[in-house]
Amino acid sequence: MAKTDDIRRQITDLCSSQKLAVLCTHRKSQPYASLVAFVTSDDLRYLYFITPKTTRKFTNLEANPQVSVMVNSSQNQDTDFHRAMAVTIIGSAAEVFGREREGPIKRYLEMHPYLEDFAKSPTCALVQVKVKSFFLVKNFQHVMELHIHE
Repeated sequence: MAKTDDIRRQITDLCSSQKLAVLCTHRKSQPYASLVAFVTSDDLRYLYFITPKTTRKFTNLEANPQVSVMVNSSQNQDTDFHRAMAVTIIGSAAEVFGREREGPIKRYLEMHPYLEDFAKSPTCALVQVKVKSFFLVKNFQHVMELHIHE
């Protein structure tokens, strides 16, 4: 079993190398997946993304804050079966308000400077996912877990 520090480093490296993730939300009996531009906190305790408040994903988050997020390194190549890594992040999401937005917005814009107008739009929400667990998968079968908030 891999050591916690090694798993944490692999997750940090994967998340910092990718700009998009798949967010999975749920409402009533219907799951919903969507792409989001994201950034994580240095300590991996939080993941942040921005979305218009009029989207289905935001409506779903308001009804049910439990989410999963997948970040992966695949490139749609045959080599992905041996080299790609994916992490599923489990947590709960909530909109961030007021001064608490400043640090995460700055970090988000360091990763996604081309999204500044979008990020600062009054019609968009900064969403914080409080991470509970990470499930890192390598070679499509080797699974490692890291639990943050329990």
